[in-house]
Amino acid sequence: MPSLFRQNVLKVVKSIPRGQTLTYREVASRAGNSRAARAVGSILKTNFDLQIPCHRVVRSDGSLGGYNRGMRKKRALLTRERG
Repeated sequence: MPSLFRQNVLKVVKSIPRGQTLTYREVASRAGNSRAARAVGSILKTNFDLQIPCHRVVRSDGSLGGYNRGMRKKRALLTRERG
């Protein structure tokens, strides 16, 4: 069974509206642990549920960060959504 923090992270990410982004730190804070930004990255790295828009989570400096489907795909998805 997934941890409560993992469940909260996925719930927060699923609620990010199309065309908007949150940082890993913002997701961590909303999920209950503002110091767990790296853990958010680890959780999202292993998520392959297309209902969870992991591409909408970016680094605090505004750069894209990682994406388990590839950076080209992440960039394309964000560009299309902001469109």
